[in-house]
This record gives sequence, structure tokens and C-alpha cells, in this order.
Amino acid sequence: MCGRYASSRGPGDLAEVFGIEKWEPEEALAPDFNVAPTKEVYAILDRPLKDAEDPAPVRQLRTLKWGLVPSWSKTPEGGARMINARAETVHEKLSYRRAFASRRCVLPADGYYEWVTAPEERQLEVEGKKKRPRKQPYFVTPADGSVFAMAGLYEFWRDKTLPDEHPLAWWVTCTVITTEAETAPLAVAPAEGPRALADIHPRMPLMLTPDRWDAWLDPSRTDVDDLRPLLEPPPAGLMRAYPVSMAVSNVRNNGPELLKELDGPEEGTLF
Repeated sequence: MCGRYASSRGPGDLAEVFGIEKWEPEEALAPDFNVAPTKEVYAILDRPLKDAEDPAPVRQLRTLKWGLVPSWSKTPEGGARMINARAETVHEKLSYRRAFASRRCVLPADGYYEWVTAPEERQLEVEGKKKRPRKQPYFVTPADGSVFAMAGLYEFWRDKTLPDEHPLAWWVTCTVITTEAETAPLAVAPAEGPRALADIHPRMPLMLTPDRWDAWLDPSRTDVDDLRPLLEPPPAGLMRAYPVSMAVSNVRNNGPELLKELDGPEEGTLF
């Protein structure tokens, strides 16, 4: 899954990487090394500019709220739970299928955090039983230092309790698409502990390689059968993972020190 990630690149860097044509300086976000659900996050999307005479889509950097609220939802309360959408079913699930067909985005990150789940704990999760409280967090990031481009969806929701002119009348929210975690060896693995992403957790965010960005963002592509091949996992062996401090487990902690690689797992944690 993806429940926490780091995003430190600014609009200038992202514009250069993704070819962004439009962004609003007042929407700039500070570097965030502990992005959690319901926070404001960057998203890259192709969409016509509001009130523009030219209907052609423009590549934009927008600030969205993480946790998708479907347009038909009566309240936004379920958004905090809809932070991930499964690649295997996103085309058919009521909450995601319309966004998958026409409102796709890229969520840029440095990488994501995942807490190791041992095989016996995975069974407890399946059975709905309580898990052990201490797990070792790992930071997963492209081995070459490039941006981690996560496949996402976005949606518009109208708060009908507010007048049209109210700044919060419209919510724009997003979700991260996940896929099965790689079982192939990591490009760079820690000295001790997991050797593949699947050893950490059975799910991972769907990373889009640069050759898929344009097709994924193209709003004119609405045929589901045409879009589903874009949900294929990226080539194996592009990622590295390393243990980081347990401090990242507290969302109040935030700073570049959270990305510091530890020599090994912290005492008392799994792996």
C-alpha cells in the first residue's frame, strides 16, 4: 500500500522533469518528508485551463487533498480511507472507475515509507487480528535518484452546504494506485533484512516510468481496454530500500532527517 511518502521537490524542479506549463505560485507547498493522508499534495495533470478560450489540455501542477472523495458522495468523510486504489480493480470499482477513465494524474515523490510485515503478521492481517505494535520502517526510492512518479486519480466534489462563491465549495481530491509488490531482488538492498519489496509489504505504489507519463495523463484516452495496459507494473530492479528511524511513524515528525539511512533495523523491530 502507500500510506506515507516524502515529497521535497519544488515547482521549478517538477516543471523541468514533467514539462509542466502552468502552476500557481500561491499553491506552492513546503518540502514534506512525512506526507500523510488528508494532507495537501502536488499532482501533475493534463486539463484545459479554467475559463480559457482554447479547450486544449495544458499540463498543470495542482495542489490536491490526498484521500479521494467521489463526486456522488454525500459527505467527504470517507476520503481519509480512500487513499489507495488497487490497479487490478480500479477500472470497475464504483468509487474509481469514472476517474480512471478521464481524471488520471501523477503524484510526484522522493519515495515512500513502508513498515515491514513479516509473513506471520500478514496472516493476522487477513484474519483481522491485531498486529504487533513495532515494525521497522523502510524508505523505498528509485535507485538512480530520479523522481518517484506514482500513478494517481483525482476527483471533484461539490460541498452543497456552501454557496458557489465560497473558496471551499469545491474539493479536489486524489488517490494513489497500488499494485502487487515486486518479488525480484532490489537494485540496492539493505545489508540485512528484506531482499525484495514483497519482503516488506505485499503491495506497492504503481510507479510510472517516463515513457508512460504522456499516455497516462492524456484526457482524450478514455477507453478502459486501451488504458489497462498502463497499469502494468514497471520493470523490476529499479528501486532501493533502506531502514529509517521509527520517528517517521509519528506524523508530527517532519524533516530531511527522516530519510537518513540507518546501519540496520532499530532494536526491537522486525527485520
